[in-house]
Amino acid sequence: MRLFIAIDLDDLIKKKLKDYQNTLRNCGVTGNYSPEQNLHLTLAFIGEYGDPDAVLSAMEELPFKGFCLETEGTGFFSDTLWAGTVKNGELDRLVRDLRRALSDADVPFDRKRFRPHITLVRRMAVPEGKAAAIPQLQRMSMNVERISLFRSDRGRHGMVYTEIGYVSAIR
Repeated sequence: MRLFIAIDLDDLIKKKLKDYQNTLRNCGVTGNYSPEQNLHLTLAFIGEYGDPDAVLSAMEELPFKGFCLETEGTGFFSDTLWAGTVKNGELDRLVRDLRRALSDADVPFDRKRFRPHITLVRRMAVPEGKAAAIPQLQRMSMNVERISLFRSDRGRHGMVYTEIGYVSAIR
């Protein structure tokens, strides 16, 4: 089963990101748009791994405090458009501690450098002369009170992400 640990965005941010995606569509931007229900910020990508209980156990070893997450601007990985986040020491600490807990539990994960982002459009194409018409993404914020373990399955209309467990922030 394909697994990843992420911050599931709150409904208001998901709606605002969906509205931004609609603005992109209206500007003629084409590509594979992330469905609203799939919008998230990945903390650790585990990939194919058959023991979600081991992952949840590692996550439970991680006491973390809630914090405020803010989006800021957009960027690209090749032809993938994403929403970025404001530099956040609490987020960086959470990811560092999470990866340490996974490593201590011998749970494999992608060890690439953490670059916080929310994928909006894959295989994006902008019509010639239209790039200047694309507005900037407004800044948004939410309180992070939990992190979630998701399973990723290929559905008839793209990827389907299912939360299979979570860990709440300590109070």
